[in-house]
Amino acid sequence: MALVIYWYDIVCFGIVAASFVVSLWVLWRRELASKCDDNFLYQSLLAARPDINDPTVLAMPRNHVGSSQLWTSCWKGVHPGWLLATRFISFLVMAGLLWRDIVDWDATIFIYYTEWTFMLIMVYFALGTVMSAYGCWVSLKQPIVSEHGENSVFLKRDVEEDGTATSITYKEKKSGGIIKLRSHCAEEAIRERAGFWGYLMQIIYQTCAGAVILTDIIFWCIIVPFLSNTHLGLNALMGCMHSLNAVFLLLDTALNSLPFPWFRLAYFVQWSCLYVIFQWVIHACGFTWWPYPFLELNTPWAPLWYFAMAVIHIPCYGIYALIFKAKNTIFPRLFPRSFVRSY
Repeated sequence: MALVIYWYDIVCFGIVAASFVVSLWVLWRRELASKCDDNFLYQSLLAARPDINDPTVLAMPRNHVGSSQLWTSCWKGVHPGWLLATRFISFLVMAGLLWRDIVDWDATIFIYYTEWTFMLIMVYFALGTVMSAYGCWVSLKQPIVSEHGENSVFLKRDVEEDGTATSITYKEKKSGGIIKLRSHCAEEAIRERAGFWGYLMQIIYQTCAGAVILTDIIFWCIIVPFLSNTHLGLNALMGCMHSLNAVFLLLDTALNSLPFPWFRLAYFVQWSCLYVIFQWVIHACGFTWWPYPFLELNTPWAPLWYFAMAVIHIPCYGIYALIFKAKNTIFPRLFPRSFVRSY
């Protein structure tokens, strides 16, 4: 091995391994185990827990993603075509920036975490473009129906036994602050899962959210002012890649109706762990230069840096979670008849 191992490097390996294992445990508890008492979100959108014995209250797993959430907007009356255009334009611009970056520095530019994250965001916008295109196709064939009295989804049901076609309606009944779903057809529609590609899109979206904040904060607050990088110099392309990534993702967040649960921080942690492992592997194979000085293993301070990098994932993800919460708090007050909360 070209990488010399010291005792403090073992501590760094342990920090990354512990982070990965904990993230797996979180996902097992929250993403897979759907029978936990704290893993239910009531479709009534109540802050208080309703009466569980009431048969009209619909409980959903917190990780539920409805298929319509992938391509509908959180703004009433906004056609899916606007979200399609936003995602497609974002993908094209980012693809152009990444292509220019590769032309200038060749494929070795992917040694940087920025390029990893940039590519992941492009994958999200590519999936989002396909989903939005599907939503536009569905909107041409199916009527718009109000979901739980607020959100717009496109639903359709075949003719029932009596042969009559009925449109799905949702009725709100407020009793003691509890909003109940009255339509059985609506219940079945909301229970529809997004499928593999839908969940993949949701996972990538939340991974990108934390990775973008981490990338831009480290670049603008640590690398540019304090670290001397002789390999790359600050230029307009680097500035765009470390700013437009956040701009495009925030614009998509302002329009989409995807949820943002906290437990998917685990995917963000796993993404960073994979990058660190990649750095270890290439250095073990003979690569000698570290793209980020705080990842170096040949210093006794390495465990402190690695621990700090592990901890910083929480506030970075939390910043985007706060942005999402602000979206669901401020916009409903400013536009009570136009905005629908994302959960």
